[in-house]
Amino acid sequence: MLVILKKEVAHLGEAGAVVEVKNGYGRNYLIPQGLAIPASETNKAELEHQKRMADAIRRKELQAAKDLAGRLAEVAVTIRRDAGEDDKLFGSVTNRDIADALAAEGIEIDRKAIVVADPIKAIGLFNVPVRLHREVEGTVRVFVVRN
Repeated sequence: MLVILKKEVAHLGEAGAVVEVKNGYGRNYLIPQGLAIPASETNKAELEHQKRMADAIRRKELQAAKDLAGRLAEVAVTIRRDAGEDDKLFGSVTNRDIADALAAEGIEIDRKAIVVADPIKAIGLFNVPVRLHREVEGTVRVFVVRN
């Protein structure tokens, strides 16, 4: 029996793959569990259409991420904090603070995409990486200044 996998199945293949399985396995497990559909001509055509649509969406998201990375390279944000001796901050600058500063500049980025390995605890200039897409990473310049 030929089936089209809707989800990844261990030892069979990834989503979208057309595989041959035993009749009982396909009818009694894969299809009722929603893991596969029968490989008819209609279903194959629908699968190809969905692949083309997903590919177009993926390309559009990648281009948008590249454009945003270009905008981030041009932007520098300034964050004001109280500091004590040796330019050490009272508190720290986190990814949330950077996301808020970027939002004030008109760039909306999810704070989880901003990668601050250790919170910033000193005054200075920092280059902070931002994961925009699994293939694209941008960098934003963050100036931390004394309040």
